[in-house]
Amino acid sequence: MYYCGIDIAKREHEACVLNDRGQEVFHQRFKNRRLDANRFVRQLQEKLGAKPEEVTVVMEATGHYWLNLYGFLTQRGFQVRVLNPIQSDAARNLYLRKTKTDARDAFILADLLRMDRVSDSRQPNDGLLRLQALERFRYELVSRIGSLKQRVLGILDRIFPEYETLFSEPFVRSSRELLMNYPTPEELAAADLSELAALLSKASRGRLGEEKALEVQNLARNSFGITLGLDSFALELKLLLAQIEFLEGQVETVEAAIDQALTEVCAQDKVEEKKTETTAEKLPRHVLETVPGVGPVVLATFLGEVPDISTFTNPRRFVAFAGIDASVKESGEFQGTRMHISKRGSPYLRRALWFCAQAAKRCDERFNAYYQRKLQEGKHPKVATVALMRKLAVVIYYIWRSGKPYDPEYVWKPTPSLSN
Repeated sequence: MYYCGIDIAKREHEACVLNDRGQEVFHQRFKNRRLDANRFVRQLQEKLGAKPEEVTVVMEATGHYWLNLYGFLTQRGFQVRVLNPIQSDAARNLYLRKTKTDARDAFILADLLRMDRVSDSRQPNDGLLRLQALERFRYELVSRIGSLKQRVLGILDRIFPEYETLFSEPFVRSSRELLMNYPTPEELAAADLSELAALLSKASRGRLGEEKALEVQNLARNSFGITLGLDSFALELKLLLAQIEFLEGQVETVEAAIDQALTEVCAQDKVEEKKTETTAEKLPRHVLETVPGVGPVVLATFLGEVPDISTFTNPRRFVAFAGIDASVKESGEFQGTRMHISKRGSPYLRRALWFCAQAAKRCDERFNAYYQRKLQEGKHPKVATVALMRKLAVVIYYIWRSGKPYDPEYVWKPTPSLSN
């Protein structure tokens, strides 16, 4: 058996192959191109005289650069394992020499594989990779929209600081239409009252009218906003709102693609279960959707970021992968008291759990009671939310592993000891 470690880079990869005794038997550097990858595989087989199934490959999940080589090698029959860079960084401490080169990294990866220090993991298939790409792109679009909204609020604070009192939220449809047509207080004050009322009525579907238009004009006439450079601010405001509108349309398109990809992935992985007479309704397309706060986007994040839940042998490992475990600082008699979450692992998974927690404390009595209890203990709302995220992660872990839907009335009972 041979063990091949590959240090991944953008343009060139470094490969090192060890035999069962830990001796280096092959070493090569090759470019990230099909021609060079084919040459590497051919020379590897000629040098070792081994079939693909006799060579196990391990590589780091370095950015997105590992995906091309991973797909190339798996299609040719090689067994490929992918290691989290955090794990490989920690493993370097096992070696005395603190050298950091591509060749050294490839050797360490191969040696870790030979010593069986690389955990088995199922890598994303085509459907899961699609989900991962879509949900990460959506989060990026949403982040851009958030940044643009902050810029809009900054402009309004300068040119029309009283505007925030007019609507429950400055980006509702009525407010957007108002700002797109009349971006400055001067334009609002000079607008025809009947036209202003008609615009608000149409945008709000009849909920707002002349009374609201009159309130807007009165505030605009007495605004304390700046008048210097007003034309530039008005232009920027209109363009920012147009960008927000455009990006929100893209988010809807991506969400529709996520929903379709979810249906296909869940249909492939679905296992037909025996129906009983007590079955009143069908389960959703995935058992995780029974958990409060888990909708299509959050579910897509879970499936895209965690290809195989069985790789986590206990819920603590799953919590650590999400980066919501506490970072502990202890040395001798010193024990740190100000502990923060580690924020290691997948930031997308962590963000999905945060959204899940926000919804769960509103929609589920047990989760809300747990959150309120943390507040009564004197915890800051952010600390209480993180505690709720950890509780949700544990619940999600067991539901995912067991395949049983969420039961709000479930009461945990310890398993009787074998000696009883």
